[in-house]
Amino acid sequence: MAKQAYATSSLVVGYALCSSLLAIINKYAITKFSYPGLLTALQYLTSVAGVWTLGKLGFLYHDPFNLQTAKKFAPAALVFYLAIFTNTHLLKHANVDTFIVFRSLTPLLVAIADTIFRKQPCPSKLTFLSLVIILGGAVGYVMTDSAFTLTAYSWALAYLITITTEMVYIKHMVTNLGLNTWGFVFYNNLLSLLMAPVFGFLTGEHLSVFRAIESRGQNWFELDSFVAVSLSCVFGLLISFFGFAARKAISATAFTVTGVVNKFLTVAINVMIWDKHASAFGLVCLLFTLSGGVLYQQSVTSKGNSAVQQVMAAKQGRVNDDATEFDVEKQSLVSSPKVV
Repeated sequence: MAKQAYATSSLVVGYALCSSLLAIINKYAITKFSYPGLLTALQYLTSVAGVWTLGKLGFLYHDPFNLQTAKKFAPAALVFYLAIFTNTHLLKHANVDTFIVFRSLTPLLVAIADTIFRKQPCPSKLTFLSLVIILGGAVGYVMTDSAFTLTAYSWALAYLITITTEMVYIKHMVTNLGLNTWGFVFYNNLLSLLMAPVFGFLTGEHLSVFRAIESRGQNWFELDSFVAVSLSCVFGLLISFFGFAARKAISATAFTVTGVVNKFLTVAINVMIWDKHASAFGLVCLLFTLSGGVLYQQSVTSKGNSAVQQVMAAKQGRVNDDATEFDVEKQSLVSSPKVV
């Protein structure tokens, strides 16, 4: 019994650390390694290799690769790639607090999209109240953001649109393709990895990478950049492992509470370690937004965790913490693996 309690505690602590640190680590990585496309490609590669290796070792099972399934999944992977692409650029141009605020707005847009396009019932009164609180906190944050730039908020808007589209569309894809959770992670990251070179050439980032290598000559390797990128890739994979393991080891309510605490830890750690954060009033608005997120999670959790919600939980973790989470406590990989 004592060993089981210790193992469960270790899993929860591991998940909490990975989830709360991932957005900050990704911000640090993009600050030291200013090539968003290449960074996400390395994250996709780490996720694919990690899932494949763990599958071979028998630690997990993922659906085997099938070309027909890949073709059906490709549109969803494209939307996912765009979500991560805009996510990374948002972290490049804005602070972590701005990212969290816009990430917290997704339940509002998803609720609207579900009602309009998927013919889902209108949100309950408690859910609607929580969404209004989220919106109020976000508006207050934007109005007082001293670091406001058109570039940063353009990427924030693009991220908000793509992540909302991805979340609604993925629900449809997951329901129809019947992939298991790790199969979903494997296909998402593998197909995104294949798309990465295309977007690299379209954006011209490959030219920037080549110029940087040529200008530095034999000194092209930078230890701090290597460490930052490595941490981002490793934590993206670890959050998937700890997230899935913790979800199995504890109740849905405990997992949700852990996810909520993680968000506040992210804000606290971000404030303590550097000056890349919002003003005092901006932080109050951010906490107000997160409080709305807590209320939202309680309102949807009370209805029970559906199979689709559990699969969506696979997606947190990447530059998207994504940082996740896809609120009803997604832990993404992905999202990196996210696994956002």
